[in-house]
Amino acid sequence: MEKKVVKVSAAVIVSGSRILAAQRMSGEYAGHWEFPGGKHEKGETARQALKREISEELGILISTGQHICTVEYDYESFHLSMDCFICTIMEGVPEPKEGQKIKWLFPHELSRVNWLPADRTILEKICHITA
Repeated sequence: MEKKVVKVSAAVIVSGSRILAAQRMSGEYAGHWEFPGGKHEKGETARQALKREISEELGILISTGQHICTVEYDYESFHLSMDCFICTIMEGVPEPKEGQKIKWLFPHELSRVNWLPADRTILEKICHITA
């Protein structure tokens, strides 16, 4: 049986030399950290979905910059296709709207948190971009 494909976008939000991480509060991976973002809605581009999700989740407006990579990752029950972008805050201060925790990390601190498996695959690329 073929796995369901879930298309999402993730924001590597950079401020100065720090990167924003969000902690999942529920589900199988509760307590793991991820780059904020979310699922694409029908008809949305990856960048449109990301701007909408970040506005809903964190109450900020972002600018989507460089496309870092597209992560293809097989979880047990679905296949994740995640477009990852470097982003900057255009307006607002990130405040979690869905109960999750957030934290700013320096590149050398990225390996100190427990990332979701798919998000782990881009850590090396991020360290090179933000260094």
